Order: sequence, then C-alpha cells, then structure tokens
Amino acid sequence: MELNKRFEREYLKKFQIFNGAQLKYIAFISMLIDHVNKALIYPFLSGEGILQRISDVFDILGRIAFPLFAFFLVEGFFKTGNRKKYLFYLVFFGIISEIPFDMFQSSVFFEPNSNNVMFTLALMLITIWIIDTLKLKMQKIPKYIWYFLSSVIVGIMCIISMVTGMDYEYHAIMIGYFFYIFYDKPVFAIFSGYLAIFKEFWSLLGFGLILTYNGKRGKQNKLLNYCFYPVHLLILGILRMILKI
Repeated sequence: MELNKRFEREYLKKFQIFNGAQLKYIAFISMLIDHVNKALIYPFLSGEGILQRISDVFDILGRIAFPLFAFFLVEGFFKTGNRKKYLFYLVFFGIISEIPFDMFQSSVFFEPNSNNVMFTLALMLITIWIIDTLKLKMQKIPKYIWYFLSSVIVGIMCIISMVTGMDYEYHAIMIGYFFYIFYDKPVFAIFSGYLAIFKEFWSLLGFGLILTYNGKRGKQNKLLNYCFYPVHLLILGILRMILKI
C-alpha cells in the first residue's frame, strides 16, 4: 500500500481534520500540561480541594501526548529520507534533555535510574528498524517465522526498556510495534496500541486523535519540534529547584 493510501478510506475521511503539524502541537500542549502538573502541582496536593480537581483534569489531558508521539515516530520511520539522521537526532536530543529531565522529575542534576522519552523513541525506532530489515531479508521465508522473530526482538527490547528505566518502558516498545505491524490498518493499530497501555485509560484520547490525521505534513518548524522538549523541562526543573519542591 502506498504510504498515504490508508488515509483515503471513506469511513475515515469525515474524521480527518488535522494535519501532522497540528497534531504534534496538540501533543506538545498535552505534554506541557502534564509536566506542569507533575512538577508544580503534585507537590502541593492533599487529596481534596480545587487544586486536586485541576490536577485530575490535567492528568487526563496529559495522556493525549504519548500515543501521538509514538504514531509520528512510526510515520517518520516510513517517510524520512534518512533514518540514520532521524535516529541521531533522537539520541542527540535525548542526551541534551537528560539533565533537564532529571531536574524536572527528581530535582537533581542526574538520576541514573530514569531516562527521558527521547531515548524511548530512539529505542522504538531501532526496534522497528531491525524488524523491518528482517522483513526485507526474509521475503522468501514463511511469514510466520518473521512474526516469531519479530516478537522475540520486541521482547528483548521491552526488557532493555525496563532495565534502563526508559519513560513508558515496555508499553512504548509494544505500541511502536503495533503501529508498525498495522501501519496500513489505522483502526487495528489504534486498538492494539491502546491495549498495550490500557492501564492509562485516558490515553484513549490520544489514540482517538490519530484517526483525525489526514496524512498531510503541515507547516512544521523542525528546530521547535526537537527543542521544545528539553527547553520546557529545563524551565520546570529550574522552578522545582528554586522552589525546593
């Protein structure tokens, strides 16, 4: 199937109101809301009152982000002209983001037991890249063997994600795998992806928004896309350390 043909199904067209840029910025806003909640509101919660209600709403809105980021990671894998450069950017900004992430999450400059989501996305990319390479090399071999080997690879990557303390751990690897496997079947991809992280009930909002993607890239600022993550974490981390919360 051609890359954009899957967006031409009649039953999906009425939902397809957003391009890639618009959905990414929705994800950025969701992530910002979630991180403000965790950094600046969580420390003051008592379990009741208006602040608790605000935090609960922010928790719901914050669940939108990751399914969209995972989806566009797989989109990027298929559409980028240079996968090596794509992986390099993810790892490079993962390194840049790690100190701000630790400041934001733990109010310290370095926390070895937790790693930011850029590294998670990089591991997702490596996983589907390995699986895709195997698929190309095993075209003359029964497909069930490839499915078996790909499952083994996913299992290994899930273990790596947990041992290294990746954000979203094995859930992320499985979501990326399902988005890859069902790339030309968006509804199946969303359903299986949600099952991989169903404990995050409100992530259903993010998975649902994937159906609104019209297959168009939209006007994007690549520098903003990559810099937003470390910059907003740094600001929130500095605020946490200044306020000692």
